[in-house]
Amino acid sequence: MTNRTLSEKSLAQIQREVDAYISQFKEGYFSPLAMLARMSEEVGELAREVNHRFGEKPKKPDEADNSIEMELGDILFIVTCFANSLGIDLAEAHDKVMSKFNTRDANRWTKKNTDNL
Repeated sequence: MTNRTLSEKSLAQIQREVDAYISQFKEGYFSPLAMLARMSEEVGELAREVNHRFGEKPKKPDEADNSIEMELGDILFIVTCFANSLGIDLAEAHDKVMSKFNTRDANRWTKKNTDNL
């Protein structure tokens, strides 16, 4: 990891940083359909890296050595672009999703014993 870990940045800071980067270009954000295609491409690249590292498909000797960390970073970037272009606050979206999981899935999984913590 770099000197600055993701946990040191808020989602709002990440969204502002990405917006500042994209705003310097006349083209601006891609259309939602183009971003969805880009996101699919990036998820495919992540799947390839995971398959190479944990699956049964080793890399060819001449293949580039990409990392899972970089592929996840690419996905975070495009998700942030997508949210920014649609005016979505990712922290707010995260809170809504966590609320959904904490209510809908409250008893779905076996919880660890927290008495000893």
